[in-house]
Amino acid sequence: MAVSLLSHELSDLCLGKPALRSLSITSTIAEALEVLKTSDDNFVSIWNCNDDECCSRCVGKVCIVDVICYLCKDENLVSPSIALKQPVSVLLPKIPGLIIHVEPSCSLLEAIDLILEGAQNLVVPIKTKVFNNKRSKEQRKPFCWLTQEDIIRFLLSSIGLFSPISSFSIDTLNIISPNTLTIEYHSPASAAIGAISRALVEQTSVAVVDSERTLIGEISPFTLACCDETVAAALKTLSSMDLMAYIDCGGPPEELVKVVSAKLKEKNMNGMLQHFTISMSCGGFSSSSSSDEEYSSSSMAVQVSPFPRPGRISRSMSYSARMVRRSEAIVCHPKSSLVAVMIQAIAHRVNYVWVIEEDCSLVGIVTFSDMLKVVRESFETMA
Repeated sequence: MAVSLLSHELSDLCLGKPALRSLSITSTIAEALEVLKTSDDNFVSIWNCNDDECCSRCVGKVCIVDVICYLCKDENLVSPSIALKQPVSVLLPKIPGLIIHVEPSCSLLEAIDLILEGAQNLVVPIKTKVFNNKRSKEQRKPFCWLTQEDIIRFLLSSIGLFSPISSFSIDTLNIISPNTLTIEYHSPASAAIGAISRALVEQTSVAVVDSERTLIGEISPFTLACCDETVAAALKTLSSMDLMAYIDCGGPPEELVKVVSAKLKEKNMNGMLQHFTISMSCGGFSSSSSSDEEYSSSSMAVQVSPFPRPGRISRSMSYSARMVRRSEAIVCHPKSSLVAVMIQAIAHRVNYVWVIEEDCSLVGIVTFSDMLKVVRESFETMA
């Protein structure tokens, strides 16, 4: 059975995966924004396109959070409309190896090694039947990508093979990282912009804490990705606590919208004020269903809804769409088992789980990467 698991190829994990929505690296940020607003995926792949299909490569990915952080720069707040006309390439992180092209025959073990080396997305050609041996330039070879979540989800289907490690506590396995990104709840949300950008790259989040490091909530790229670009205005004007309320899945409270508008005016951010006002008058990022289905994790609750994400256009009503989340953090305890934490993260569609003590004081964070390291080590005894 263990040998069977190790023999799996990535083509097995790609079954049913949708083809990537792609955008040329020469496209503008505004064009990327439009694709993101009409997509069920939080990211759009960026390609260095070439007439020769074999030379076309995915060079990165962008999401709404990239745009939000970009618009928060002082020079872009002056005129967001001009900033959005810049090439999408300015949003790509200057970190090599985040996106890796692999063949469908790549083994599961090789894929895990690539992720542990820093890859976030593995781009895999989708096997398709080609009739008459011809394919037009408009019908390029389709690709999908695999993420850490896909690998963890696949491994969970054979979790029994990792016994007894899967039942060990995360404390015993020593995979709780104390190195967390945090901000105090009364601090300006703008102080977290750098941390948000880093959390996006590291696929984690920014913990919102009090002076005694009690976990209050989080400012998560996963949540921000459900918003629209005008959240940049809230990031520049609100406190961290107010920002959490602003990005909650019901849409921003009217009172906070007024506060953001007033502070933009007070700070003479007229370009962003105009962009913000127009967006809000057109519906902005607002109104989700009030019939959210609640899930709870340990001592903190999260609401998940299968309805379209706020602020997005033409959302699919299917449950396959990325789920809308509140700003409450997903938490576990040091004695939680590895399999319980894996299931918890998968259930809430996040790449990490916060670790807290009984009094809600923050201990650290456990990520998919930490979990995969343990699984990878266990493979050594299975081979």
